[in-house]
Amino acid sequence: MVMQLQTDHKSLYDTDYNLWVLETVKKLEKKDLDSLDWENLIEEVLDLSKRDKRKIESLLMRLIEHLLKLQYWDEEKDRNKGHWQGEIRNFRKQIKRLLKDSPSLKPYLEEILGEFYQDAREIVSDRSQLPLNIFPETPMATLEKILDENWLP
Repeated sequence: MVMQLQTDHKSLYDTDYNLWVLETVKKLEKKDLDSLDWENLIEEVLDLSKRDKRKIESLLMRLIEHLLKLQYWDEEKDRNKGHWQGEIRNFRKQIKRLLKDSPSLKPYLEEILGEFYQDAREIVSDRSQLPLNIFPETPMATLEKILDENWLP
């Protein structure tokens, strides 16, 4: 019977994810722990952390891209400065909200800053058609400054 329940849950998870979530919530509310699809539930909970990390990674990279554009892409600055500054503010606010909900992501941002700075540097070089060596090899500022709503390069 238990094996049958696990098979049913797994097939529900694979065939109708939304229904699986709704059924899992009902079982959790009833504290019906024996009939939970533990394997997929654990995987989903772990994935929540991965989603937040992917989101904050994307926001950090986009923030750095726009900071680099603002500082180095002189040919487009007059036309795009307002847009870039608006995007910078937007990304900072989104990162701030994520960090408010999950402060433990802040050390993760410190850890990935160098790698994501390099990626952003390459992307901005491609988009601007400016040589890669125009952009410094090390991050333009500390994470604190990059996230500071009052700082612009």
